[in-house]
Amino acid sequence: MMILITNNQRVAETFGDNIDLHFMPEKTYQEILLYARDRIHEGYKLLSHPLSGSVKPNETPFKSILISEKQQTLDYDSLVIIEDSLATVRKFNNNKITPKWTESILDDFRVIDLSLIKGAIEGNQ
Repeated sequence: MMILITNNQRVAETFGDNIDLHFMPEKTYQEILLYARDRIHEGYKLLSHPLSGSVKPNETPFKSILISEKQQTLDYDSLVIIEDSLATVRKFNNNKITPKWTESILDDFRVIDLSLIKGAIEGNQ
């Protein structure tokens, strides 16, 4: 079983009925990664890369991450990946704040995130 963590409404609408969904529309990109990191500390494993795609973390507010069901032990590879990803997000956020995008551009970012996570879900089935 997989768990999908997202702040993207399009992702929630597309996969909400078919997967264990943790939909948090009020969370930022960085907060989604922090939530995933906390789950990894509890024994979950990353199934998608937190920095997938070519959109910089400070450019888009949307992020979806796929994790496994809870494991018995800490997955150190997942921990290293999520911590490195968080460091990258912090670096980008310190250099430039996410712009106030128009709704049309925000919807483009939703579609990009949906496409990326769809590929990850299909690759893990």
